Amino acid sequence: MSAPRTGSAAARTTPGGIRGWSAVAAVALGIFALMTTELLPVGLLTPMAGDLGVDESRAGLAVTVPGIVAAAAAPLTATVAGRIDRRLVLAALLALLVAGNLVTAVGSDLTAVLAARVAIGAAIGGFWAVAGGLAPRLVPARRVGAATAVIFSGVSAASVVGVPLGTLLAEAYGWRAVFGAAGLLGLLALAGVLAAVPPLPVERSLRPADLGGLLRDGGGVRIGLVLTLLLVAGHFTAYTFVRPLLHEQAGMGAAAVGWTLLLFGAAGLAGNFMAGMIAARGVRGVLGTVAGGLALTMPLLATVGAPWPGALVVGFWGLAYGGVSVGLQTWMLRAAPEQAEGATSLFVAAFNAAIALGALGGGLALDTAGLNGALLLAGVLSVAALALVAVPHPRAVPHD
Repeated sequence: MSAPRTGSAAARTTPGGIRGWSAVAAVALGIFALMTTELLPVGLLTPMAGDLGVDESRAGLAVTVPGIVAAAAAPLTATVAGRIDRRLVLAALLALLVAGNLVTAVGSDLTAVLAARVAIGAAIGGFWAVAGGLAPRLVPARRVGAATAVIFSGVSAASVVGVPLGTLLAEAYGWRAVFGAAGLLGLLALAGVLAAVPPLPVERSLRPADLGGLLRDGGGVRIGLVLTLLLVAGHFTAYTFVRPLLHEQAGMGAAAVGWTLLLFGAAGLAGNFMAGMIAARGVRGVLGTVAGGLALTMPLLATVGAPWPGALVVGFWGLAYGGVSVGLQTWMLRAAPEQAEGATSLFVAAFNAAIALGALGGGLALDTAGLNGALLLAGVLSVAALALVAVPHPRAVPHD
């Protein structure tokens, strides 16, 4: 199968040293800006709904729409971008993020806000698809695991810093000011990419047929995508409803829930870097630990009846889930080392589709069986992921 050699020797740029790590940091800032923007409505849903004159279920489309669009945009961007320098692609997508945030900040009704969130979803899917596989082009091979962890730390940092800070700012200045600030954050990330990321030429563009070939011939890629769907959907089946869960099951007040979610994000950041250090030597072990941790978390959440035990379980949950992004990205890169951009675009599509499916499945389970129903479904999906990692696939699974 022919492959788009976006990471080949001819197209490869490995500056290393301060320059390489500055580029990694700039890309991580871009991921942070994108993920903060995607997740902000989770903490701002009530004031957004009131100001826009809609109920919270309709305002929730501000969360759903970007995930769906990002899932479609990831493989589309990788193919439409052709041979355009990937540094310029990253910059253009960050500019789109800035515009989307500013339109959201001034949008007069839900239609305008959702149109802006469509643009934001396209920026998220496209940027992540390109950025996720860049570490091998920015740092020496022995540092790829650490660099990948730094890039994906932007995901955890959005939960630790971005969303809580946005919620606090909204209390003082209103939700529109928060999206304006997110636009400025995107502008800062854009400046960082232009200043720190070196030219990233592409030797041959990715074609739709290449993506089809990866799915047809890449056993490791297919397994990685199924793992992504199971782990991420399982997580969001429960996490989408973590606030009512902590309030009703653990008896937490609003302030305690906020601190507990901050603990979740901090533990997730730690889990991300731990997974980054280990994944290069044992990616199956990392994903098995993640799946096992999530499978254990769900029944524990169903049994907590007080704030402190609930906070401890959520901290463990964050630690386990923190390794998901870097673990799955490492799996995909090892499954298709010469087709990093194609494999990453498929991974990002599956990841964002799983967010939407998890939230949808969790909502249906919640309606039919309550919070414990959502936790049961999340646990089943996590156990299925653990079983998939544990079963030997000698020719399909990346070797540790």
